[in-house]
Amino acid sequence: MAGLTGYFTDLGVDRVRLTGGEPLLRRNLPRLIRLLLQNRRVTDIALTTNGILLADQAESLYEAGLHRVTVSLDTLRPERFRQLTRHDECARVMEGIESVARAGFTGLKLDTVAIRGFNDDELVALIEFGKQVQAEVRFIEYMDVGGANEWSQQKVLSRATMLTMLSAHYGTIEPMPERGAAPAQRFLLPDGTTFGIIPSTTTPFCEACDRSRVTADGMWYRCLYATTGTDLRKSLRAGASADEMRALIRAGWEGRRDRGAEERKALERDGLRVGRLIDIETLRENPHLEMHARGG
Repeated sequence: MAGLTGYFTDLGVDRVRLTGGEPLLRRNLPRLIRLLLQNRRVTDIALTTNGILLADQAESLYEAGLHRVTVSLDTLRPERFRQLTRHDECARVMEGIESVARAGFTGLKLDTVAIRGFNDDELVALIEFGKQVQAEVRFIEYMDVGGANEWSQQKVLSRATMLTMLSAHYGTIEPMPERGAAPAQRFLLPDGTTFGIIPSTTTPFCEACDRSRVTADGMWYRCLYATTGTDLRKSLRAGASADEMRALIRAGWEGRRDRGAEERKALERDGLRVGRLIDIETLRENPHLEMHARGG
């Protein structure tokens, strides 16, 4: 993985995020982080986790040089957590979140998928919790990137609706200046607290997207909605040289035409959007099509 990252940094990539699945399940993750940081072109390494194993690993991750941590947290209520995840690890996640600051990290982020009728009554509570643990909350519009999440348009809580709900509690909310191609739009509360919203369903940002994802088995995707990717592992195992790998990656990036979220939005606008993006049987045949399998 460190070698493969080197081909990307040779072409200008300087930021790496370790996601999953669940990255904390990987053995010797601190060693991988140290290997990645030996590449001087890597200026930032972040990690996104569900937080269950974080309390046990936060200190070793910090010592390895990890720069930033994001924890996925869709609810503060144990019963809802159980309903969503099918396990009772809410307390362990909270312990993991608290361990981040103790280990020495700053800039903790909490990612919340906002779902109408499920956790839309927790927006304020989540921001207040973020204040307590020194974290910035980012609300993500519910995205249709597979079939297993039982997505429907009726469950989408839009950016506009979220801002209206939060303004009713906090008062005036000010937008903050945009930061490059970052997907989150950041906002400022009257007390100086910041939070973000990623409006990927109602306001796709495909044109400005500068992200790509490599799965654990070496498939490279340039879009969360892509149904096909590039098998980098196959090329490596076939003996491709460094120049050939860089050429393959350059051609894939320069030739990308992915506009998955915009195309999905256009179907909705034209009244052609029906049912799930991908049916369950197709997902069983090709699990890569699920967002969680490609680090979304």
